[in-house]
Amino acid sequence: MTDNVVFEHDQITEETGRNGMSLSKIIAMGPVKKQHGATVSFHSIWYRVDQKSGPICKRTAVQKEILVDLNGIMRPGLNAILGPTGSGKSSFLDVLAARKDPAGLSGEVLINGALQPPNFKCLSGYVVQDDIVMGTLTVRENLRFSAALRLSSRVSPREKEERVNHLISELGLNKVADAKVGTQLIRGISGGERKRTSIGMELIIDPSVLFLDEPTTGLDASTAHSVLLLLKRMAGQGRTIIMSIHQPRYTIYRLFDSLTLLANGKQVYHGPAQDALDYFTNIGYACEAHNNPADFFLDVINGSSAAVNVTKIHNNGDFEFEVAAGSQQCIEDQLVDKYRNCSYARVIKAELERIIRAKDSDIRAKCPTITYNSSFSQQLHWVLWRTFWNLMLNPQTSVAQLAVTTLMAAIVGAIFHGVTDDQSGIQNRFGVLFFITTNQCFSTLSAAELFIAERKLFIHEYTSGYYRVSVYFLSKILSDIITQRTIPTVLFTCVIYFMIGLKPTVSAFFIFMLTVILVACTAAAMAMAISADQSVVAVANIFMTISFIFMMIFSGLLVNLKSIMDWLSWLKYLSIPRYGLEALEINEFVGLNFCGNVSAVMSGPATDILICTGEQHLTFQGIDYSSWGLWQNHVALTLMTFIFLIIAYIKLRFIHKFS
Repeated sequence: MTDNVVFEHDQITEETGRNGMSLSKIIAMGPVKKQHGATVSFHSIWYRVDQKSGPICKRTAVQKEILVDLNGIMRPGLNAILGPTGSGKSSFLDVLAARKDPAGLSGEVLINGALQPPNFKCLSGYVVQDDIVMGTLTVRENLRFSAALRLSSRVSPREKEERVNHLISELGLNKVADAKVGTQLIRGISGGERKRTSIGMELIIDPSVLFLDEPTTGLDASTAHSVLLLLKRMAGQGRTIIMSIHQPRYTIYRLFDSLTLLANGKQVYHGPAQDALDYFTNIGYACEAHNNPADFFLDVINGSSAAVNVTKIHNNGDFEFEVAAGSQQCIEDQLVDKYRNCSYARVIKAELERIIRAKDSDIRAKCPTITYNSSFSQQLHWVLWRTFWNLMLNPQTSVAQLAVTTLMAAIVGAIFHGVTDDQSGIQNRFGVLFFITTNQCFSTLSAAELFIAERKLFIHEYTSGYYRVSVYFLSKILSDIITQRTIPTVLFTCVIYFMIGLKPTVSAFFIFMLTVILVACTAAAMAMAISADQSVVAVANIFMTISFIFMMIFSGLLVNLKSIMDWLSWLKYLSIPRYGLEALEINEFVGLNFCGNVSAVMSGPATDILICTGEQHLTFQGIDYSSWGLWQNHVALTLMTFIFLIIAYIKLRFIHKFS
């Protein structure tokens, strides 16, 4: 075994199961360059959040303490944060990783004795609990994406590719390197391989500190063990690995170098993992034979009857036990007090004071507030590539939309087939144009998922410095407009226009197509503006549906706009279908004659009006059919599109990006 790979054979088992890697396989991967992990120290960490309590009519804000006066040091190695559900493990991890909302947060986290730089999130690695990777891409493609955006532009493409290949080998992903990660519809790699891919996405920048939020969640025992063996190997290379974990089995617990135990946000132990059992024995709690230490610690913290107190130690080393008594809160307070007065806490306190005295307080001035290792154009290129490639590899939504669009166009075309130049022709034209604009609005409800479906992915990648918000926004807008709005609309127009028999001129056809595309884009932009800050698609759909219904009322068919009361008439200027319907009516009706040799009579509610020309119909509707009357509707739709997109971008830009 080389000096670059450090293991203790009594801490690691050889057998890891069918989904894992054995120790021999891990060692066989060969030596890797020795890392220089950072020392992370945390000083008087407090985190409080405001919660509302009491009845709805008399709610008051109450401050809840999530983390209470945490102090300690985490050095290169495998550092575990353990505690019951709700003990503050993930919150503490987010504080150390500079990913927690600073509101309500106090205390300091130092890296090698200096304040965390503002771009620490971009310099460290953070593996989230849910394995956020693009499932339609292969393992290699995901790693290439991370390398292209997170490595410096001074690194050549060849060196980036070598880094990707090295990571694939180091993580034991050679057999699945060109396999898709997998989605709900696409069968992909196993859970352990997916977890190692997530780790590889962060290791691409070779961080000195790697954070992991419950990396064993959703994995079976052997797969979880193989992932922890991998982390132990990386820790042995000198990296500082800090992770939260809920209830590890014994073979995993033995891999920990440092252990931090939390109970309701308070420290009950922080020190070497191998000394934890002795510490608890010394304070009156001993682990029974064959009991998992991690389970034992949780039992003690929770005041479970499975935890026992030591009542007597005999000369031969045997123990006498009794069941722990007292409430959970009482036991918790006792554990906190005993830890604060123990030798571990005193030694750590002295070390923290030494670090504070030597602290470099000017580090923030030396570091930029944010760093991107790739240019705007390079980011846009790669994010656009991934977005379009994702659509091509996951075509179910696009194909379904094209199929539904074609079917809808065929049905509507058959219903209104061959409109005539008589009274029924006026009604049919007016009706089908109204249906087309309304259908285009409601068909854009799918745009609500544009930002919601990838919300976690976007927040994680933006926070980690992959790309700018503007890059992500532009790539999603361009992909949606081209693939979901323009192409289906062109297909819809080509099918329905000639089946109905609308005005047979080239200019009228392309103006019709342009108008329908503008209506679709404007409605989609409004859907994005509504849903950009939402986290639930159903809620966004409710808001959009209500908005479209009110817009439909003021479109010009259901009610004559000239008859609406003045204090309500201004709402017509907010109606997307109105602008689209007016533009389509002008394009279709101008120049048509509906009388011929037979008089056409339209019966109104109060009088009979003779309609012989399309211009008369437009006048009756109160529509300006001049050339400017046509284009002012297009201008209005374009302006509304830009306004909605600006609103969507602002929401996305200022979306809550902290845990």
